[in-house]
Amino acid sequence: MSGQRRTLQDLADAAGLSLAATSYALRGVRGSPATISRVRELADELGYTVDPIARALASGRTGSIGVSGSLRDLWQQDLSVLLTRALRSQGSYATIADADADPEQERLIVEQFVAQRVDGALVSPVDPTAKYWRLLGPEVAVVAIGDALTSRPGSGSVLFDNRYGVQAALAHLAELGHRRIGLLAPALPSTPGRPAQVLAAEVAARLGVDLVEIAAPAATAEAVEVAAELLAAPERPTGVFCLSDSLAFAVYRAAREVGLRLPEDLSVVGYDDHQLAALVDPGLTTMAWDEDAIIAAAVEQLEGPADPAPLFRPELIVRGSTGRPAA
Repeated sequence: MSGQRRTLQDLADAAGLSLAATSYALRGVRGSPATISRVRELADELGYTVDPIARALASGRTGSIGVSGSLRDLWQQDLSVLLTRALRSQGSYATIADADADPEQERLIVEQFVAQRVDGALVSPVDPTAKYWRLLGPEVAVVAIGDALTSRPGSGSVLFDNRYGVQAALAHLAELGHRRIGLLAPALPSTPGRPAQVLAAEVAARLGVDLVEIAAPAATAEAVEVAAELLAAPERPTGVFCLSDSLAFAVYRAAREVGLRLPEDLSVVGYDDHQLAALVDPGLTTMAWDEDAIIAAAVEQLEGPADPAPLFRPELIVRGSTGRPAA
């Protein structure tokens, strides 16, 4: 068979297994560790590789799941990696696309997923109300993380209790004695129809604090200039609440540039508890998610949407970036 493409049947004959058992072992989804190892070694020896076109024609499925998010945000980067690992463990592979906080780019990604005939999509939507989500037909399992896709009935969703998160973060600063608080938010609302900015304004009014709202680019480096302007104002806030850890890290850099110490001169609270939050100095006080549970809930709904959609509540993690304001 020199020069010919090896088939799954060739591999099954060499392993002495059925086609189904060989396929499961090759993907690592079923079979003993010894069997999985032997099948993969034989595949290498024979030069066998999966023919994705043949597999799609035979099964009607491509094995591909589209993963979309705004990857300049550090937490969404990590989320995409975790989703990819979870999919791989189930024998699927991910096509990751960067929406870059841009609805137009997100529309192009949806069109790309349609052209690639993905079996499903796990998305952190920029605009969950957009009609372009309907381009993914009913045969495609779509799960939105963070917001429900209101224009595409039948989609799964994993929802975040942002009302609780905003309340906990602002209450923490208020309890420390901060009365003028900056809110650094992504340029686009994180929850259209219930924007975090609106939630923050409502909570601040109840707490009796003055809230200074600033929109900033999602990327850390680009947000430094915006944060520096906020901190250089004559009546600068004594605390800043950032709607992502990426923005909080920008405030760290801006504070250094204008000569402010954390937390002696400025307190900072982030959102998401990215892995760097515990490594920066001082450690970042932030709102943390149960990422493992979020990933599991999202991937599980590729088999069908949950009813009701799971709602995750963040937890306040207090570290060294917050303290009482200077007299």
